[in-house]
Amino acid sequence: MVTIEVVRLSVHAFHGVGEQERLVGNDFEVSVSLDYAPAEKAVVTDDLDSTLDYGELIEIIRNVMAIPSRLLEHVCGRMKDAVMERFPAVSGGKIKIAKLLPPVPGTQLGEAAVILVW
Repeated sequence: MVTIEVVRLSVHAFHGVGEQERLVGNDFEVSVSLDYAPAEKAVVTDDLDSTLDYGELIEIIRNVMAIPSRLLEHVCGRMKDAVMERFPAVSGGKIKIAKLLPPVPGTQLGEAAVILVW
């Protein structure tokens, strides 16, 4: 099995329950890991057509992140759907979306994240 990953892609987006979050946005990091058996052929052929193009995957991530949602769980679900529509041979995966500066008064927090595994 070959796993294709995009790790800690930085994106500014407008997700959040609070109105201020949806107005000014926040910085996020998105990581996606996909099990993609057809890429086993690329191990031998060195042919891009035999694998999942991570440039296309990055574009999917950016497009999904550009549509505001209140909940990161919802963003993860939309991202999974978009990935599966484009790459139906994906047999499983993991999406992590981390909000880097969550607006929680009185706390010093590295990130708040949602992880979807299938």
